[in-house]
Amino acid sequence: MGRSTFLVPEGTIHDRVAWYAVIYRFAGEEVLIAKPAPRSGVASCSTAMVRRGSVVEAPEPEELLVNDNDEGVVSLLSKLVGIPDNITDVPIDQSRSSFEATIQHTVYYLFQKQEFVTSKTQLFYRQDEDYQQQTIKDTMPIVLGVSGKDKFQLDAQLRAANRELRLNAKLVQQTKEATAGSETKAITLLSEARGVGILPSTGVSAGDAISLLRQALSWRPTPVSADDGQQVSIIEREISELREERREAEVRIKAAQQFAGQSRGFETEVKEQQDRLASIKALPKNVETGEWQWPFAEKDLGMDSPVAAALLGELRSLDRELTAVTGERPVLDAYLSKQIEESSRLTALIAQRELELSAAIAASEVLAEMGNRNNAAARVVGRISLFLENLVPDEELAKLLNEERRLRRRVEELEERLGADDSDSRLQAALSNIAQHMSGYIRELGGEFGEFPARLDLRSLTVVIERPGRPVYMYKSGGGANHLAYHLGAMLAFHRFTTNYNLPVPRFMLIDQPTQVYFPSEASYKSVGGTVEETEQGDIDLETVRRLFALLLRFVTEDAPGFQLIVSEHANLRDEWFQAALVEEPWTKPPALVPDDWPDLPDLPPVAGSV
Repeated sequence: MGRSTFLVPEGTIHDRVAWYAVIYRFAGEEVLIAKPAPRSGVASCSTAMVRRGSVVEAPEPEELLVNDNDEGVVSLLSKLVGIPDNITDVPIDQSRSSFEATIQHTVYYLFQKQEFVTSKTQLFYRQDEDYQQQTIKDTMPIVLGVSGKDKFQLDAQLRAANRELRLNAKLVQQTKEATAGSETKAITLLSEARGVGILPSTGVSAGDAISLLRQALSWRPTPVSADDGQQVSIIEREISELREERREAEVRIKAAQQFAGQSRGFETEVKEQQDRLASIKALPKNVETGEWQWPFAEKDLGMDSPVAAALLGELRSLDRELTAVTGERPVLDAYLSKQIEESSRLTALIAQRELELSAAIAASEVLAEMGNRNNAAARVVGRISLFLENLVPDEELAKLLNEERRLRRRVEELEERLGADDSDSRLQAALSNIAQHMSGYIRELGGEFGEFPARLDLRSLTVVIERPGRPVYMYKSGGGANHLAYHLGAMLAFHRFTTNYNLPVPRFMLIDQPTQVYFPSEASYKSVGGTVEETEQGDIDLETVRRLFALLLRFVTEDAPGFQLIVSEHANLRDEWFQAALVEEPWTKPPALVPDDWPDLPDLPPVAGSV
């Protein structure tokens, strides 16, 4: 089936058989796959012979010739069995890679070998090998027909879109970083250009620096100026003037803040006094004049009241002072904000001029080193040219940002389409269908807890009996007969489902020596040489054995018509239906599968046509 590893055990077969072959029958076609035994000392062979036709016979020895390899065998058998184009569904955050499911990923369900047909820990063929458990979990949805081709294509497209999005995001980040540093670099180069006389010593904004640097590329050598240090002096003088302006602005800010603080203190005191006199507001109010009245006024009581006049006068004075202070607050705040803004502007200008001063000093040092301004200017022009060549234009950043938005929309669209996929629910429906028949087979085979429903646990790759209160896992059950019932129950239910729904799984299964569990010991089982008489004389429950084979016969004739069960077995029943199912006489010694008179293979060079 396309596997290169050579697993034939040492002994007679290994020593005397030169080629191994099988003929597969498909609808309207037969395919022979033959493989030569590896050369002495080699553990694998990747070459093969393939022959196709409506009817294929075993070739004669002289016709054996390598004409294909294991990759071709896998591709051919995968196509003929009906495995669709696919790729395993692996979450993006997982480290393992996706891969294509092929005919090789159906072997887990085709072989129940002697050493694990009654195992309580291993249900599937090769399940105990490295990485195979995860491979079974990844590929079972494909062979069960619940992961369609569209899903695989969408998943592949989503992976590709996410990869493009990550790459684009990295380019955007790099471009932004380059753009962020370009202004500082441009101002530095501009100052150097001024320092060596390429450009005039005039102020310029960061936005105009690039256009001026492009003008610098047209520079040609000129007579050397008499004062190469003039630019440094100009910038130092500008910085000194800017610092003086900033100091004056800071003095104005400090004075305004002090005045504002005093105003707030005065306002607080006025409000405190006003609050103390607030009780006056409880006095009656003259409806005609709107003024508060003193209840003990002379017009009310016929007596003079200077206290009333003093209190009311004090309250009116406080109201006037508070109104004056609060009225000045907006003007003061606007003045203070303007001064702070001016101080920040001057600080930024000082930083820019200091950067220009540093570049101008460096340019002066270059002049001293190189001897004249023209040599220094040529060097600066070269640096400007390199800078402009590597400068990322705004159009390029805008293009990258547009592409990022497009990719994000693409990813969101694919995620939305994948979110509508019902593969998980379809997988659960398939497993439920398998579980329905599995329970019946386990019960017929006399498995313990057969009265309870059973299911196939895809997470643990085992059989689970849904006993109320506490489920029973196969690896926690006891007895080889029970394990055989669970194995055959699960595999027969699986193949019934794949056969009835025409899913891409080969229509055969090999079961190796299943009745061994019904004998009291391995020795008593092997003592049965394959004859009816030896079987009937052996220490065995014949009725249990008969029930097992009757179930297998019913499976291939009623439950899954056309399915082939291949059983290698010591036990032999007298029943007519059993004898009709035998394809060969028992292999005894003599005779044997490989006759004793076959010669050992010589150490020969590779077979003809091998690679």
